[in-house]
Amino acid sequence: MIAEFEEYLAKIDDPGHQERLRTVLNWVQETFPNLEQRFAWNQPMFTDHGTFIIGFSVAKAHMAFAPEGPVMEKFADKIAAANYNPGKKFGRIKWTQDVDYELLKQIIAFNIADKADVTTFWRK
Repeated sequence: MIAEFEEYLAKIDDPGHQERLRTVLNWVQETFPNLEQRFAWNQPMFTDHGTFIIGFSVAKAHMAFAPEGPVMEKFADKIAAANYNPGKKFGRIKWTQDVDYELLKQIIAFNIADKADVTTFWRK
């Protein structure tokens, strides 16, 4: 894991939350080894050929995953079924909830395929 991710993780007060996010970040890297790790906008994120795929952040009650608004819309039913609290551009997973890795895998795989020809960081 890149040093910036470790620096970010070290700032998380709760050791359990810190370890849980580390597990998720490692899972993303192992599941999608072609993604590049990047630290920007004060959050760990993953990119593909220079375009944003997904980012993660933490708050007191949850960790968030951010795949961009159109992806949140596409997966709205599955995100709701997982009982995650959706925002317009990100979803919140309470620290007390299980991480639905299959859903994350679908979201990330969709974003990689959908942005295969995108040449900008964000969707236009």
